[in-house]
Amino acid sequence: MYPFLKRAFDLVFAVVLLIILSPLLIPIVILLRLTGEGYVFYYQKRIGYRNQNFNMIKFATMLKNSPNMGTGSITLRNDPRLLPMGKFLRMTKINELPQLFNVLKGEMSVVGPRPLVTATFDAYPEDIRYRVYDSKPGITGIGSVVFRDEEELISKAAIAPHEFYRQTIAPYKGELEIWYNKRKSLWVDIQIVFLTLWVILFPKSKLIYKSFKDLPQRNLEV
Repeated sequence: MYPFLKRAFDLVFAVVLLIILSPLLIPIVILLRLTGEGYVFYYQKRIGYRNQNFNMIKFATMLKNSPNMGTGSITLRNDPRLLPMGKFLRMTKINELPQLFNVLKGEMSVVGPRPLVTATFDAYPEDIRYRVYDSKPGITGIGSVVFRDEEELISKAAIAPHEFYRQTIAPYKGELEIWYNKRKSLWVDIQIVFLTLWVILFPKSKLIYKSFKDLPQRNLEV
């Protein structure tokens, strides 16, 4: 029953949100076309359900050649590769909204583990790699809410960004995604959608730990 309800929720949520947000999305498309490098969408191969690759779509926030520049697949706070609108779109998570089309195609869900590029996926402990995408990847997820400040953490780390991600963030993020796979339900998904909006408004909030008392505790050293 849950897979059917989840798919129905995904379809209704994606269609309704696209209709409601169209007055916001259309001006963003125009502004992106007129600024930066003049392109609107960014397509990138990501790892998805059952570890199969798919092309994820986002609003363009960084230079086209950014994967081959600077810190590569890891983005820092105030990253110099960001386009003029890039910081705003990433901070508000508006850059993720085109993934609603991935949801309509059935490649993604509204809630699930974030789809990663190979480099960051390989940072997961080996046993987690084979289990994390037992659920469809999501526009948001438990890892996205807990790591609302991921770019800031990486920027402040005393060691190299990729090493900090591999040693500190990836193992804990993997625990969170496995927690989701064990606990997933329509009610959990609805709570995660609400918490995603909540932490955008209140980034320092600890509400997630009150909502999910059995969540693996975050203890990160920068």
